[in-house]
Amino acid sequence: MGKHWVRRTTKTIFLSINIFIGLLFLIACLSPYINPNDIWLHGFMSLITPYLIVLLILFILLWLISNPVWALLPLLCLVVGFKQVAVVFAWHGNSGYSKRKLENNIRIVDWNVQSFNGLTNDVNAKKLVRTEVASTILKTHPDIICLQEFNSAASENNIALFTASHPFYYFSADHKGKASDYKSGCIIFSKYPIINSGKIDFPTEESLIYTDLLKGSDTIRIFTTHLQSFKFKRQDYADIQKIKSSNNASLHASIGIMRKMKAAYKKRGVQTDMVVKELEKSPYPFLICGDFNDVPNSYAYFKIRGDRQDAFLKKGFGIGRSFISLAPTLRIDYIMPNNHFEVKQFDMVDEHLSDHIMLLADIRLKK
Repeated sequence: MGKHWVRRTTKTIFLSINIFIGLLFLIACLSPYINPNDIWLHGFMSLITPYLIVLLILFILLWLISNPVWALLPLLCLVVGFKQVAVVFAWHGNSGYSKRKLENNIRIVDWNVQSFNGLTNDVNAKKLVRTEVASTILKTHPDIICLQEFNSAASENNIALFTASHPFYYFSADHKGKASDYKSGCIIFSKYPIINSGKIDFPTEESLIYTDLLKGSDTIRIFTTHLQSFKFKRQDYADIQKIKSSNNASLHASIGIMRKMKAAYKKRGVQTDMVVKELEKSPYPFLICGDFNDVPNSYAYFKIRGDRQDAFLKKGFGIGRSFISLAPTLRIDYIMPNNHFEVKQFDMVDEHLSDHIMLLADIRLKK
């Protein structure tokens, strides 16, 4: 009698947890359709979606062992939210990557270079980061280079690191420092001539930029952007550790973190709609890449991607983490060609020179 009661109680507890996780997942599945500027908590829900997927898979395995009928519950949730599952993991592990680029392919590099600060605390080593970043990029022999958090000044002319091989460029110069010649923002370098360029300023900081490039007789448009970040400082990362350790200071830390996240989600919602509007105006085959500061389960990702391709999902494998801090599931950098292109190969390169990983893709314009 006692054992039967324990089994029944245990099953009820696990079933209740399963139902709760399933409901959370289904709510999270609405994130791509709800602008976080309207309901910012959906931005947070998109962050936890990969973990909810893993829990639902574990529940399927649990129920298959103990009570196979109940496995239909988490399975049904995953089927309903299949679009969310499909963007988390790429399956093309056998596609490989060849350093040799075919003649008719266009090689794209996308990288948030973290203001050339690197990951080292050594002052002398930091001075070398800018040249190491440039060397890492140029040795891949790209045709087009899109960088975020790029800066340049007369004292450290980072633009000159690339112009010998990529003479054409367009710099957003979103931020200007105290020194009149210091500028930072997004930049596009190209081996192909730039026949037109433009900048769309966001309401607060950053921008979306584009260049129209002439490749032979074809004109293609390249967009890049850096959407609103959480702007976590060193103290914020320390606060996150407090939250993880659940010490007495965690409540105060949580309030500060959530406040920054809320502001960022709302700003990204506005920026996302602006980006989509500009993409729809393009008269040419185009590609958008950059640091969206949001995961694949988010409003920003689904809206900007639309019916376009995600190069990582086409040719990558795994979860594709592109931001190395905070969590192992943060894929927030993307290369997205529209359907005028074919994605031939994709790679991610981590040289420990930034808190972001460099993205590399070969694409071909369809004829």
